[in-house]
Amino acid sequence: MTTILIIDDDDQLRKSFNKLLGEEGYHSKCAASGEAGLKLIQEEIPDLVILDMRLPGMNGFETFKGIHEMEPKLPVIIMTAFGTTDTAIEATKMGAFDYILKPFDIPEMLVVIKQALEASRFMRSPVDMDPIPEKSFRDAIIGRSRPMQEVYKTIGRVSETEATVLIRGESGTGKELVARAVYQHSTRADRPFLVINCVAIPETLLESELFGYEKGAFTGATHRRIGKIEQANGGTVFLDEIGDMPLSIQAKILRLLQEKSIERLGGRNTIPVNVRIIAATNRDLESAIVKGRFREDLYYRLKVVSIFLPLLKDRLEDIPALTDFFLARYSQEAKVENPGITKEAKAFLAKNLWKGNVRELGNTIQKALIFNRGAAICKEDILQAIQGNNVCNPINYEKDEQAMRQWVRKMLTSPSAEKRFDNCIDRFANIIISEALNFTDGNRSQAAKLLGLSRPTLHSKIEKFGIEFKTFVKEDAS
Repeated sequence: MTTILIIDDDDQLRKSFNKLLGEEGYHSKCAASGEAGLKLIQEEIPDLVILDMRLPGMNGFETFKGIHEMEPKLPVIIMTAFGTTDTAIEATKMGAFDYILKPFDIPEMLVVIKQALEASRFMRSPVDMDPIPEKSFRDAIIGRSRPMQEVYKTIGRVSETEATVLIRGESGTGKELVARAVYQHSTRADRPFLVINCVAIPETLLESELFGYEKGAFTGATHRRIGKIEQANGGTVFLDEIGDMPLSIQAKILRLLQEKSIERLGGRNTIPVNVRIIAATNRDLESAIVKGRFREDLYYRLKVVSIFLPLLKDRLEDIPALTDFFLARYSQEAKVENPGITKEAKAFLAKNLWKGNVRELGNTIQKALIFNRGAAICKEDILQAIQGNNVCNPINYEKDEQAMRQWVRKMLTSPSAEKRFDNCIDRFANIIISEALNFTDGNRSQAAKLLGLSRPTLHSKIEKFGIEFKTFVKEDAS
């Protein structure tokens, strides 16, 4: 379970954090002083530290330096009042993940915690390259086909250089894993690695997220904030989906690459930064340049070295090894014995068209393992996982959609119009979650994976809808 250490001398705040983090599915430890916090870290390294700047004895800044010396890749979120903002900024420049002003907004804090834990995973979880599939349970790049051999060679050649890298490939081909592998084999592997998804962050927030801002730069800018690029000084920034980055921000990334400097929003001072940029995209950048959606000068700055990731259909010979890897990994995660897979099922997997590439193949193996009842996974298990229904009764999408539309029309003509849209969405969500729990015999971890949700998110939705799992007696197949 994910462990978060709280270092704060406020007894009530520590209790509140314990309750909040427990509700979100995290395990928390607490310390009332910097000295006590460092001792706990020496005993067992947590996944994240939340640290107050004002502490008795050793202050927050001294405590942070002690943490950073012990475990440079351990993310630390600073809690600070207005009076100690400058100190928090200094800690951020030295490697703290972020800082939050007291009193803080709980949803905002939870978002920062999630981001910090994700950054921790990226930095501290090694990516294996072509391991023995059945014996590797870590994140890994799998495959010995000729296209994948070229990928390994390029990672090896570029990792220890300072060259900018552009990773290209369709969704699900493993661009993030390759970026992490380049980082972990680089000379900057002991420095920060921060990921910015250029699609996930709204355009209005992306610029301030990247470059930070000065106090008064816009309405609501009550204090200076350090951007992710400045936070990663000395390390690596991974710009995912850079093909979707707005043109106005592309110009600032070009300046960063050319001049090794940035300006915060609302600021006039040029700030030197030393970061390596790794970028990735599934877009056709050449077409985007012709259409005026991507800067040609930035394109050539980014593609100093390009790594092209092949589609799964172009490396079918890797599917058996990928299947063994996913089966071993998901069996371990579900804490069940690996049932193995039949030759017929493997042959069927190799003939299937995987539009979602490696990601889709992995999801299918995971679902097949959930449906499986202990025997070796067979072709029928795979079909069931792909179709999401009983093999003998395939989904009739057109008929099902008509039934849903009829129900929606009935809802639209009901007398009460209050929160009609929300009620429809909640009803569907209730049904989907209930069925996922039925599929997994009430196992919330497996249900969360099946739905593509985090366990805390699934837990909150179960609480919201008041869902109670009931065990149904299944007929014996014999």
